[in-house]
Amino acid sequence: MNRKPIAILLAVCMLLSMAACGSSKEPAKTKEEQNRQAAAEVARLIDDIYVQRRTEDTDAQCEAAKKAWDALTDEQKQLVEGEEADPDYFGRDTGDASLDDTRNEDGIGKNELLVVSFGTSFNDSRVQDIKGIEDAMQKAFPDWSVRRAFTAQIIINHVQARDGMKIDNMEQAMERAVANGVENLVIQPTHLMHGAEYDELMETVEAYREKIASITVAEPLLGPVGASGSDVNGDKEAVCRILYEATSKAAGFGSAAECVSSDTALVFMGHGTSHTAKVTYPQMQTQMEALGYANAFIGTVEGEPESTSCEAVIEAVRNAGYEKVILRPLMVVAGDHANNDMAGDDEDSWKSLFEASGAFTCVECQIEGLGCLEEIQALYVDHSAAVIGK
Repeated sequence: MNRKPIAILLAVCMLLSMAACGSSKEPAKTKEEQNRQAAAEVARLIDDIYVQRRTEDTDAQCEAAKKAWDALTDEQKQLVEGEEADPDYFGRDTGDASLDDTRNEDGIGKNELLVVSFGTSFNDSRVQDIKGIEDAMQKAFPDWSVRRAFTAQIIINHVQARDGMKIDNMEQAMERAVANGVENLVIQPTHLMHGAEYDELMETVEAYREKIASITVAEPLLGPVGASGSDVNGDKEAVCRILYEATSKAAGFGSAAECVSSDTALVFMGHGTSHTAKVTYPQMQTQMEALGYANAFIGTVEGEPESTSCEAVIEAVRNAGYEKVILRPLMVVAGDHANNDMAGDDEDSWKSLFEASGAFTCVECQIEGLGCLEEIQALYVDHSAAVIGK
């Protein structure tokens, strides 16, 4: 019997079997693939905490995201990209977080003044604008314990994950007040208006009415909204005057009158909203005009109302014949919107769009929030005093 064909057949079968076994193993990943996989995992962890709801897992998720980020190489960090994640989430230098005060201590006493802000992850801005207001409150009301709450859980998570600082959300702050036996709680929103954030704040307040003897909410910065774009009030007038004078001074003008008669337009960029409170922005434009600030223009990031969109404001400034433009936020905090949407280098930032229009010889930005201005801080103090004095 010729065994040679059988031997050859067995050898072929063995080779095929070895090939099959080899093909079942995944090929070794390249360095680039390993880098992208590591970056993708960090992006996933960031996206997990980029949410507006706190859960029992939030603390652990924040810690895990930072630990994973720290384990990346510099090359891998630049590859982080997710639905909300990018290298700036952990990598951008926004100042020294240690200069801030979370104001979440216990031992509050019977009287608490809770300053509620949207919040910001920009450390320098948080210290200058939000802490600036809180410090002014504590100085004005030494017999009251000033505490802090943010309404943006996304921002709370960002600061906690990156800097290890825990800031109370609204529910945590209210629970802290209850646990500390607070009897008189005054809440001072730093929000501009009675908008969506204010409404959410009030929903939380109502849930605690029966747990605290007295809860009173002071007016936000711009006071009551009003029914139409022509309705103004003393708060709006004061803010317009303070903002315009601060901007003209920072631009080097000797007075507001000198700025008004110049070839420079002052463009104030607010957030914008689909809420009925969006009428506030036309009201601020009306008030600027009533004060004689003909070169003042109000815009919004969201373009709501439509007359405040960047394109609409560019057209209005162009038609008015101004050659130079100064952009400044109409916001309490000079955070992400001011640094990126207004003054960023991306082609869709307001600075870039104004420059791209080709209509202006100079476009400059002043990155400063309302909250750092002493006159604005005094307005908040006045609003709280009106409630505390009742």
